[in-house]
Amino acid sequence: MKTDKSRVVVTGMGAVTPLGIGIEETWKALLEGRSGIRRITRFDVSSFPTQFAGEVMNFDPKDYMDFREAKRTARFTQFAVVATQQAIQDAALDLSKEDATRIGLEIGTAIGGIDLIEEQSIVFHQKGPGRINPTLVPVVIANAAPCHIAISLGIKGPTSSPVAACATGTVAIGEALRKLQKGEAEVMIAGGTEAANSPLALAAFSRLGALSTRNTDPEKACRPFDAQRDGTVMGEGAAVLVLETLEHAKQRGANILAEVLGYALTEDAYHIAAPDPTGDGAARAMALALADAGIAPDEVDYIVPHGTGTPLNDVSETRACKIVFGERAYRIPISSNKSMMGHLLGAAGAISTVIAILAIRDGIVPPTINLEYPDPECDLDYVPNQARRVRVDTAIANAFGFGGQNATVVVRRAD
Repeated sequence: MKTDKSRVVVTGMGAVTPLGIGIEETWKALLEGRSGIRRITRFDVSSFPTQFAGEVMNFDPKDYMDFREAKRTARFTQFAVVATQQAIQDAALDLSKEDATRIGLEIGTAIGGIDLIEEQSIVFHQKGPGRINPTLVPVVIANAAPCHIAISLGIKGPTSSPVAACATGTVAIGEALRKLQKGEAEVMIAGGTEAANSPLALAAFSRLGALSTRNTDPEKACRPFDAQRDGTVMGEGAAVLVLETLEHAKQRGANILAEVLGYALTEDAYHIAAPDPTGDGAARAMALALADAGIAPDEVDYIVPHGTGTPLNDVSETRACKIVFGERAYRIPISSNKSMMGHLLGAAGAISTVIAILAIRDGIVPPTINLEYPDPECDLDYVPNQARRVRVDTAIANAFGFGGQNATVVVRRAD
């Protein structure tokens, strides 16, 4: 039987996304079905086959940190810093009153500081090794975000940066759950961050054939589960959650947003860049997460899918849902936020978990926009084009990454 020490709750959330800086701004845009996908402005894309992405607009790191700190951090770290600030504030967590050794961080990224690696590679080839930024390595490494946050806030508990491609954000939340359940910490700050909208990354994903090329109509480019989908859309941003043991949250009188009940991580062992078409790995992730949570499939009220808008992923995830939920799969609302903000890569699973909790809080699920021509192989309820009022008590969030890593988190209304 779970005790208050082993039960884990969410008390705060923060986000930086192409739809806005902050949870409520992002949530409002999602419910309105408003797209944050547009032609890229940060660099010249005229020669690229894909010329658009989900960009975080009007973001100046100096609005949230001092000039020197902004200069010595990469964009993915800056996003994580801001989302963490928001989450801590939302949780009303006074770090000065906490044991710093009992607070930890699990904030991951799929690609890290690829934009600065690309920039400094050009400097190296044009000007030689003596002109490389001496702080390049500690700025771009994958664990820069949580370690920078730990240093700036004085957090001394278990700190890690999982890397699991596009499943990273979900893995971070799941591993934070495990640390809290095992008593390694009382508070964990967990999530994902990404800032991979760089020329090199855009070109690489384009060459892989993963991206939509609808340059004339970017807002309609990401079309999860639609028969005319032609690829996903890159996005950037961060989402961070404050997780606590129920005992700790109750002791400090925290406002509890939801309970994290279960988590699972599986592997397809199929292909480095394509999902298992049978949906086996994804189905096992969902089924194992539900078993870990002690939840029956018929108790799930909402699914936040991986839902990338790629031909292979959408079909395999649909098959996986049918394996786990059977005929009931047709009656569970499923909606993809990527249709509006693009694919946040290492932050995707974290923002999906945030959305699952907001759906529980507000009794409404956002739509999958651009779903105009349903794919016969994707025949579930994807909440097309308009948000829907529905009571959500239990939800799952999926995230699947290159290499075949599949992660699922189960969240429930706090009782």
